[in-house]
Amino acid sequence: MKATGIVRRIDELGRIVIPKEIRRTLRIREGDALEIYTDREGGVILRKYSLVGELGDFSKEYAESLHQAVGHIAVICDKDAIVACSSSSRRDYAAGQPLAPGKPISDELDGVIAARKTVIREASKGDEMFSVAKADDGQSQYTAQLIAPIIAAGDPIGAVILLAKEKSVCFSQADIKVTETAASFLGRQMAN
Repeated sequence: MKATGIVRRIDELGRIVIPKEIRRTLRIREGDALEIYTDREGGVILRKYSLVGELGDFSKEYAESLHQAVGHIAVICDKDAIVACSSSSRRDYAAGQPLAPGKPISDELDGVIAARKTVIREASKGDEMFSVAKADDGQSQYTAQLIAPIIAAGDPIGAVILLAKEKSVCFSQADIKVTETAASFLGRQMAN
């Protein structure tokens, strides 16, 4: 645990304020759920709760199934980080790579998730690619991106993403439907 040097008092209702700098750094927004843990030394630990992250193994298998079905890189993320990725090249999602599970998502992807609409970008049509993860240079790496937000109980909680690196890739209607169906299915799983 890393000390921040910030001290806050608990009010009469048992609440504390998490400083703005920490909320910004950890991407904690109004309405986000936090898990509360205690340690053996009497410390209290707050951790941002991720519905998508709760299905980590399931998400990994789902991403692998998507990849096998459509042949493109398949990524599942929550509103903060990549949860699962599957590709024919292990280098795409190995530890330390931009699409590795746990890597924070980019601000552009966060905006797409918040907008709640499927987005398709294809270099062959002159669309500009954007980064999926913060450390990812998406503009040079991908030639097509398909992002379908995951909506659970009316709230955007993540996305299912297909990525292509091959030249002149255009996503088919089947690719779009499969991705939107996967996002819808995951959203229903989270709402239960």
